[in-house]
Amino acid sequence: MQDIIIDQHTLDALTAQAKASPRLRMNLDLRNSPEDQSQRMLNAIEPGTVLPIHRHRHTSETVVCLRGHLQEQFYDEDGRLTDTIDLMPNGPVVALNIPIGQWHTVRVLESGTVIMEVKDGKYEPLQDCDILQFR
Repeated sequence: MQDIIIDQHTLDALTAQAKASPRLRMNLDLRNSPEDQSQRMLNAIEPGTVLPIHRHRHTSETVVCLRGHLQEQFYDEDGRLTDTIDLMPNGPVVALNIPIGQWHTVRVLESGTVIMEVKDGKYEPLQDCDILQFR
């Protein structure tokens, strides 16, 4: 992999890809190689993207809002909303760390939103037990 400069052009291009994607999100892998023992990515996310309430059982997750506006929403084991935190560059909260095992999702409030996500360890797809199923 080569060095990547993260400038406004990078964010604009990633946002354009997210808008064209049926999922309304697109990520840019920032790892050094597929064998890298961390997860670092930019994620352009648009209003209307659907991300299930989920958790990461083996890592915390750091989220930094580079552009736009979103809410991190936190839930308990029964699917009850327990907290909502607004993230915006130049806002009161620009980044947060989500503890291991915390149920969460995002709600995107502004088109053009881009976040940086960082997790420990190699990428592991979510399993069924990591997605909150409503009873």
